[in-house]
Order: sequence, then structure tokens, then C-alpha cells
Amino acid sequence: MNADQREGVVSNAKYLRSVRPVDPEEVSEYVEGQPHPAAVRQVLREEAVDLGLVERDDGTFEPASEEPVPHEFRGVERFPERYGRCLEDLLVESLGVGWPDAETGEQLRTTIRRLKEDYFAQNPVEYDRDVALGYAVYHLPDYYAVVQYVLSELTERGLLSGRLRVLDVGAGVGGPAIGLHDLLPEDALVDYHAVEPGESADVLAEMLSETGRNFHPTVHRDMAEAFDPEGTYDLVLFANVLSELDDPEAVTRKYLDVVADDGSLVAIAPADRNASIGLREVERSVTDRATVFSPTLRLWPGEEPSDDCWSFDVKPDVEVPPFQRRLDEAGEGDGEFVNADVQYSYSILRRDDTRRLDLTADAGRFAKMAEMERHVTRRVDLLAVKLSHSLSESDADNQVYRVGDGSQQEDHFAVLAKETALNAALADAGYGEPLVFEEVLVLWNDDEAAYNLVVDEKTIVDRL
Repeated sequence: MNADQREGVVSNAKYLRSVRPVDPEEVSEYVEGQPHPAAVRQVLREEAVDLGLVERDDGTFEPASEEPVPHEFRGVERFPERYGRCLEDLLVESLGVGWPDAETGEQLRTTIRRLKEDYFAQNPVEYDRDVALGYAVYHLPDYYAVVQYVLSELTERGLLSGRLRVLDVGAGVGGPAIGLHDLLPEDALVDYHAVEPGESADVLAEMLSETGRNFHPTVHRDMAEAFDPEGTYDLVLFANVLSELDDPEAVTRKYLDVVADDGSLVAIAPADRNASIGLREVERSVTDRATVFSPTLRLWPGEEPSDDCWSFDVKPDVEVPPFQRRLDEAGEGDGEFVNADVQYSYSILRRDDTRRLDLTADAGRFAKMAEMERHVTRRVDLLAVKLSHSLSESDADNQVYRVGDGSQQEDHFAVLAKETALNAALADAGYGEPLVFEEVLVLWNDDEAAYNLVVDEKTIVDRL
């Protein structure tokens, strides 16, 4: 198809989209030379993002919905087979049909061991093809799940529309990309841009080849620090990458500039102490430019926390995918190469002051954590967000939960010393959920250099 015919297709599509579904066969009749409908359909696919069109099952095109996508997320049970097959094809291509066995399998297991050792030692990782494949085997399933749990907080509030422009910074081998794809409905129009240098981008490209017809990916093989984004994005995603940057605060500030006025910047980090605390440090460094949507709500205007806040969420494990099980069983079979845990830290930042819950503490009723020193040995009322699952062993006498109100200067832990029907909400509430505490006893814990908020038979805890 020549340039004039292509222009004819586009101009006819612009007219027809406001009248009725754009049918490639009809458009063909209006274009000089009547190009084949298949060629017209291909042009419409290539121009779909600019035209704002989604392709329907019947082969016609219609305008993408600007309405919020429905909130239908119910959790992630397993890693989809089609992505698993795609990864195994890459493994066979690089390592051979018997990739889990003998020398090739041991090579892959050694690579994964080294990846884990380097991560916990905070050593830089060079992503050649073997490392990228090892990373994919170990992390694709949990990253696929995590991004959906986090982004579902936005769909819950109707903050992701049926037409999205996405920038995935440090996209890795594609877990977050395909997780985002599967969270959204098939008729969502997604202009997806990934920033990922090196060999990981090759694995990413293969994963993206499994996405649907209305998910339009572009991979930019650049470093996050060097990439120059164009325009604005409805969603900017940093998934498990901030801890690998030399200056994560500066990079986050740079990309906040390209978040749309009603868009979100989402940062996700592993649940380990260093990465989680590092994520909070980045979050706190940019609150002059953005509002924390969740989970660490600021409940006192003008206050900012300065505690360590090692805070992370935990969701049900995903099923162990076949490629992890095969690699593990070909070795010692002790679970070393199985990674089905879904544990993560995250921060969602907004440019429009929207928060997941619009709550402000009443100074006439609630004690402020920034002033907790004055309340030691007294009972007070608090408004606070639950920021952990139980930190105690399941059979411990007392269950302990991290809490915060956005003003805390030291760690605060709610200690469930005596559970009753009136305070059971502390244990029952979900991560990131705000709670009202009445008559909670404030004590100072010298060993932990933290405040213990003792919840006993005199304490009432309510969910909001």
C-alpha cells in the first residue's frame, strides 16, 4: 500500500469512527485503487493508538472507551500456561530440549543461585542472556501476580480507563507487562512503552508477543537514566528496579514529570528490608511533587513520617509453574528453585491529590503519633493504617502489627494482647486498611526503640 492509500485509510477511519464501526472492507471501497481489506486492516492496527480504535472480534474497529475499566480482579492463582510455554520455548532455544537436566540444568541453577546471592549482597547484576533466562524462571510468576494486586487498587477506584498510555521503566523480562495486560479487559486500548536495555529486553519482547491485538507494545533499549520520554503517561511503573539505580530519587522525580495530571506513578519493590525501606525513602523524597495514594496514607495534614517503615503486603502463593518444578526436581528437589511467594512493598503516587481513602485525623479526638512520647503509659484514641500482616509466630501469645498515621517518627506496633469481639478488627483488617483504636495503651519498648500500642480487653478497634 502506498502513502496516498495509507492516508486515505486513516482519513476514512477518522470519519467513520464517529458514525459506525470501521469495517476494513468498507474502507477499502472508499480508497483509490481499492486495496485489499487485509491490507486496510493492517494499517488500522498500526494506526490504532493514534486513531483511538480497538479491534473487535468480528474484525471491525471502534473507538476505545474512555470510561474506567471494570474492577473484576479476584486474585491470581497461577501463572498462565501460554506465557510458561513461551518461556520454555526460549529455554529450549538457548539450552536445548533437555534444558532442566545435566550440564545445562546445573548451569541454570548456578545462575539463579548467583542472582539470589548478588541480590542479598546488594551487588550489581549484569543481565546477559543466561541471567535473563534465570531471572525469568525464578521471578516471572510472582512479578506477574504482584503487579495485578497493586494496580487493582486503581481499578477499584475507577482510576484506570479503557484507553491507557503506559511507561514501564526497567521492564525486565516482562512479568509486570503481562500482568498489566491480563488485568485489563480485552477491549482496553493500551499504548505500552517499556524501557529495558540488554538481554532482558529479548525475553521481554517474546512475552509481549503473547499479548492481545489491542495491547500495542514498544520496547526502548535504553537505561532509565538516559531515556528521554515523550509526552505524558497515564501510568508510569517502576517494578523491582529502584533498588538497582544509582540515584533512585532523582530518577523518580524525572519520571514524575511525565505522569499525566490524573495519572499514577506506581513503584514496587521486593519485601526484603533494604529494598522495602529504600522504597519508602524514595516515596518520602517526592511528596512535595505528588500525593501518596496508598498504602502509607498521610492522615495528618502537613506531617511526614520518618520511621524506618519496613512494610510489605503478603498474598496467597501462586501455583508452582511446571518450568520451576522441572528445574528444581532435576536438582536436589528441595524447593530451592521454586518461587511461588507473593510478597511485596509498593507505593502509588498521584498528581491530582487523590488518595485511596479520603481520611483526615481529627485533632480533637485522636492522638498523633508524632507526639506519642507525651502519651506513654496512658490510654488514647488513634486513627492509623495497618501496615503489616502479623509479625509474630502463629503460636505466639501476642500478635504484633505495624501501624502508622503518616506522622510517626519512630516505629509503632499494635500488640494484640487480649483479643475480644470488640477489637478483632485489628487481626481481620487487610494491609493498608485504616483503623480506629479506642482506649489503646501506649508503652515504650526500649529493646525495639519503638512504641507498643497495647490492644487488650479495654480496647475497641473498628474498621473504616
